[in-house]
Amino acid sequence: MRFPILQFGTSRFLQAHVDLFVSQALASGEAIGRIVVVQTTSSLESRKRLAVFAAGDPFDVEIKGLVNGTVVDERIEVTSIGGGVDANEEWTEVERLFNQARCAISNTADRGYESHSGDGPDTQVPRSFPAKLAKLLLARHRAGVGPITLFPCELVEANGQALRAAVLGVLDAWDAPAEARRWIKDDCIWVNSLVDRIVSQPLRPAGAVAEPYALWAIENQPGLELPCRHADIVVTDDLKPYERLKLFILNLGHSFIAEGWVKRDSDPAMTVREAMADEAVRDDLDALYNEEVLPVFAGIGLGEQAQAYRDSVIDRFHNPFLDHRLADIVTNHIAKKQRRFGGLIELAQASGLHISQPRLRAALAQGG
Repeated sequence: MRFPILQFGTSRFLQAHVDLFVSQALASGEAIGRIVVVQTTSSLESRKRLAVFAAGDPFDVEIKGLVNGTVVDERIEVTSIGGGVDANEEWTEVERLFNQARCAISNTADRGYESHSGDGPDTQVPRSFPAKLAKLLLARHRAGVGPITLFPCELVEANGQALRAAVLGVLDAWDAPAEARRWIKDDCIWVNSLVDRIVSQPLRPAGAVAEPYALWAIENQPGLELPCRHADIVVTDDLKPYERLKLFILNLGHSFIAEGWVKRDSDPAMTVREAMADEAVRDDLDALYNEEVLPVFAGIGLGEQAQAYRDSVIDRFHNPFLDHRLADIVTNHIAKKQRRFGGLIELAQASGLHISQPRLRAALAQGG
């Protein structure tokens, strides 16, 4: 069977976001086809999910929350995934599927674009994601297959360009053929995009629980072909406002709440909703937004959008149906703080704004 969409990663986020979108679009004839999933880690939980995907079995996504005061509580069957392979054990099959795909989607870990010194052009299965992708693209070029469109979904600014730079760095280190390197750089389409949805917990063996709010903002460019059309997909000529709103309000807020949770040595099972029930936590978060975050957005001309998005984020943090554990948010906490807290501080400085940001600076100084 041919799968026009190849997905790197088995995460619950992708299941409740891209996979759900494609499933709904297939039902209305607005998707290019089904998905095959590639597991790139050795996680036991990923392996369990992969077994469901490999069998082509449907799974459920539960959407729970409030929309304009109305309760949303529905279970949706997702049927978009028709296959699954383990890159660590089935590399040849991964190459075959990659050569057949029209687009590839990824959602690796927070440090997913980092390279590994042990990866080489002759490594059977490279360890880093950029090296895996570099090897697959070289094989596709050798096979004479047409260019592929790549949709990274990692929360990295200009993620398509960032992933392309990481892959080209690997190719340079490998002394890859100039024509293959040019084809990968210029002919393949590297798409910048931004994903936004809180997916609070997995269902087992596959599936997830998520909030009603969802967004996949995709930056337009010549030759762009979407994997599907969907009401929650926005194609835009300027992705930066979407990136900044999510990174510096939603994600920054999550990390700030998690920072306080770590310092207080609170209940290991505490959720965002439970933390927000603490008046001191809520007051501290409000002060952070009002004094250190929103003034930056006002200074760059996004004041109204930021205020509205902040208000929606507070409602999302209070979602009575989601158990979004702070223990999950605090994973890779140092890297997240650098990107979220440090990134906003750098944006203020680069924009010539003189805004005191003592809470963000203190949190950064705390390290892990």
